[in-house]
Amino acid sequence: MGVVLPVLFALFAALSNALATVLQRRAALTVPQSKGFRFGLVLDLLRRPVWIAGILAVIAAGVGQAAALATGALVLVQPLFVLELPLALLIASLVARRRLPGALWLAVAGVVAGLGVALAAASPAGNRTHVPIDRWIPALAVCAAVVAALAVAGLRRPPGRARAGCLGAATAVCYALTAALMKHSVYVLTEGGIVAFLTTWQTYAFGATGICALLLLEHAMQGGPLVASQPALTLGDAGISIALGVVLYEEHLRAGWWLLPQLLGVALICAGVVALARAGTGAP
Repeated sequence: MGVVLPVLFALFAALSNALATVLQRRAALTVPQSKGFRFGLVLDLLRRPVWIAGILAVIAAGVGQAAALATGALVLVQPLFVLELPLALLIASLVARRRLPGALWLAVAGVVAGLGVALAAASPAGNRTHVPIDRWIPALAVCAAVVAALAVAGLRRPPGRARAGCLGAATAVCYALTAALMKHSVYVLTEGGIVAFLTTWQTYAFGATGICALLLLEHAMQGGPLVASQPALTLGDAGISIALGVVLYEEHLRAGWWLLPQLLGVALICAGVVALARAGTGAP
């Protein structure tokens, strides 16, 4: 049950996020596009019921993610979110009442198989619950600098792949940092109760990074094709989360010859994600 429970919670969160992605993308395409970063975009989206439904799915995903992080390692939980893309395309095909072609089912199988191989070979371990402030400060500084650089680079470019890719990557950093902060806050909640949860700085920090991620995600969806933003978002979130898990929570993965099947799994995931992202926009 030490692995099963966080995996089940993470799968529920991935499914909820996939539903949210479908709903939010449909809403984002119905509002005027913006050339720069615009907080008013959220006000426009609030008038779309489909976007509200997407936010409810995000909340459900957050609850599932919190439960997964409370019971499992960051390096185990976050990579499972690469399943969001195949799940999102499956949901989108059901909503549009279209059948996925065989090539896309093969890509879905590649993502699932790659994830299974990579996680089995990596055998993520460790579940440290307390991170000292001297580890948080450099991690927060680096993540903030990377997000700012990617967001500025993306917003300076016209709508297209470069803009969407930069904003998708910036969103990925925010997602990974949100998960790392949430893991600490959930531990505080379970150990110290609601008062401790509301008085720890990580609670407000993960709320702030989550809001940043939401704003960046909406701009990434408007900024260009899914084939550019989704791989950066999906793969970036998993990769950065693993790095934060190792650096902050002292989690670890198997090394040595185990790196070969891990790399094979990652290659399958990357190929599948790119293929699915192309399918999501009809890109050739």
